[in-house]
Amino acid sequence: MKIKIKRKIDKQKQFSDEQIIDFLLKDRGIKHKEDFLNPKCPEKISFNEFFSKKEFDKVIKKLKEIKEKGGMVVVYTDYDADGITGGAILWETLHLLGFKAMPYVPHRKLEGYGFSKKGIDKIKKLYNPSLIISVDHGISAAEKISYAKSLGISIIITDHHMKSAKKPDDALATSDVALAIFHTDKLSGSGVAYFFAKEIFSHFYKTSTVKNTQGRTAAVLENSLSGTAAVKDNKKTSEVNWKLLENNFSFDYLSLASIGTIADLVPLLGPSRSITKYGLEAFPKVGRMGIKHILKEAGIENRKITPYEIGFIIAPRINALGRLEHAIDALRLLCTSKEEKAQMLAAKIGEKNRERQDLVGKTIEEAKKIVSSQWSSVSKMPKIIILSSDKWHEGIIGLIASKLVDEFYRPTIIMAINDGFAKGSARSISGFDVTLFLRSQKKYLVDIGGHKAAAGFTIEKDKIDKFIKKAEKDAGKILTEKNLEREIKVDLAIPLSKINISLVKKIESLEPFGIGNPQPLFYSEGKLVDAKLFGKNNNHLKIYLKDDSSFPLEFVFFGQGQDFLKLSRGQKIAVVHNLEIDRWRGKEKIRGKGKIIQAKFK
Repeated sequence: MKIKIKRKIDKQKQFSDEQIIDFLLKDRGIKHKEDFLNPKCPEKISFNEFFSKKEFDKVIKKLKEIKEKGGMVVVYTDYDADGITGGAILWETLHLLGFKAMPYVPHRKLEGYGFSKKGIDKIKKLYNPSLIISVDHGISAAEKISYAKSLGISIIITDHHMKSAKKPDDALATSDVALAIFHTDKLSGSGVAYFFAKEIFSHFYKTSTVKNTQGRTAAVLENSLSGTAAVKDNKKTSEVNWKLLENNFSFDYLSLASIGTIADLVPLLGPSRSITKYGLEAFPKVGRMGIKHILKEAGIENRKITPYEIGFIIAPRINALGRLEHAIDALRLLCTSKEEKAQMLAAKIGEKNRERQDLVGKTIEEAKKIVSSQWSSVSKMPKIIILSSDKWHEGIIGLIASKLVDEFYRPTIIMAINDGFAKGSARSISGFDVTLFLRSQKKYLVDIGGHKAAAGFTIEKDKIDKFIKKAEKDAGKILTEKNLEREIKVDLAIPLSKINISLVKKIESLEPFGIGNPQPLFYSEGKLVDAKLFGKNNNHLKIYLKDDSSFPLEFVFFGQGQDFLKLSRGQKIAVVHNLEIDRWRGKEKIRGKGKIIQAKFK
């Protein structure tokens, strides 16, 4: 493992806290400090910063036509946390505006990601819609959109995924068949849905002559089966609760969009930083039963919600249903106004998440056994790991790929074989665009979609062996040994004496941390004053370090208890760490949270 230090602070020179923050921002490529530290509220960000007014005019014209004729709109969303939160925002907005609207979530195993002929046929039979609006997919689905058009259904695309590279004019081919396209890579799928829904709301609000009609959400989803039950007549759907919608865009919908943004690993910069910052701050004011009961079931209802709580506690619960069965109940949970229903569905997703965790643990062990049986050491592995099995659940293969990347630091592809085909999920390492790589193997694949770091695809079973052979060969040419060397990038080498509570509070102003804006990582050296073990199994380590002019500073290292016996007082220790403030009973103290001890052991 290599440690790369971007910048060093000289112990003998004077640096203010403000200068250190400026260093961190500069090294992140952030040019406008004030805009970054105080991002504009999403409610004040113009829709036209991302999308075409001409395209939106077509949407309004279509929606007015549909509403006048009593036509149906279907919101066709993805089944992951980004799609479910974005789908909830857009469907509920249309519903509260008085449209006949239904959500549709495809079944991961039976229909797969995004538009499918099977899904479109199902929607046609159940709802006979005038319009389908995608959420978090569709930008590369020209063929499926053409099929819907042949059935008399218009399609609007809202998406953030990488455009298809099948041919230079593929994006134009998509726009030729779609009624309108709203695509940007600056937002998540839920972020696109938030701004799209907000613009629809704003238009109808501005053109409405009745501003204060008191309506309520009809329970369209409450009794639907897999999101496909017939729509019930409800006179209340023609009424609009403008105040409720206004509040939703200030609080509930912002929080939902922040969940999708963090869950989908979108860089927390620009408008996505705005959504995340204000969305996280909105959680205490959210009135939505579903979110309240997710937090309660997870035991975090009184905790400050940060990217950690979303990424490791909330989003996995929303994702669990789509991974193991059908994600419609996750959408129901986010939209229900009934507390009893919310409690029941929150319990269900909690149970499914535990089931998912058990399944992932077992499958990872199986995958590791296959790796160890094929290659005796990491040095003998190919530069890309590709595994397949007809025993693996396709809903968790992305998680397995991620775990193997963490373990072996190689791009990894995991395939689950079923009924003559395999679903594949890929995860990558820094500097290797796995979606572009898979597109270079397109002659073997049925379809491909994704980002630089993650992708999904379908392949015929009888092409798997040829695909593996060619992919291993091509990755071997592209990736070097240097690419495969795990590297920790440290923002700043800082003396312990330069660390103070004022600096750490200024670092907190850079939150929320995540992709594109990681929590600053520091390198420090000092003499060991004390060390102790903690945790249920004494598997965590706490040490105290000081230099010649500092007070002892506490560092905790989770899962590094095995290093305790190697330590001795007075020993010189180097640590790579984050800095945080431990707040307890009105008192504040600095704590370093260690990533590794680059211990200069005797």
